[in-house]
Amino acid sequence: MLFIFGLRTRVIRAGVVTAVCRHCGNRAAQVISRRVTKFTLFFVPLIPVRTRYAQQCSFCGTEYPVSADEARRLPVG
Repeated sequence: MLFIFGLRTRVIRAGVVTAVCRHCGNRAAQVISRRVTKFTLFFVPLIPVRTRYAQQCSFCGTEYPVSADEARRLPVG
């Protein structure tokens, strides 16, 4: 019997917030994204393995991790 399994990561754009970038110091739009990695069996996503949040500056392109609590507290609009 053959089993096809693996991991698949899906990036979901949670929103955009205007804030000061930690890297370049400019006030610009920051894109908040959520990355969910799921275990797949026969190409069907079944079990979430890991969820990470990231914030990316639209001015310089720097992306840095954000905690789940901080991502939920940001005024996304």
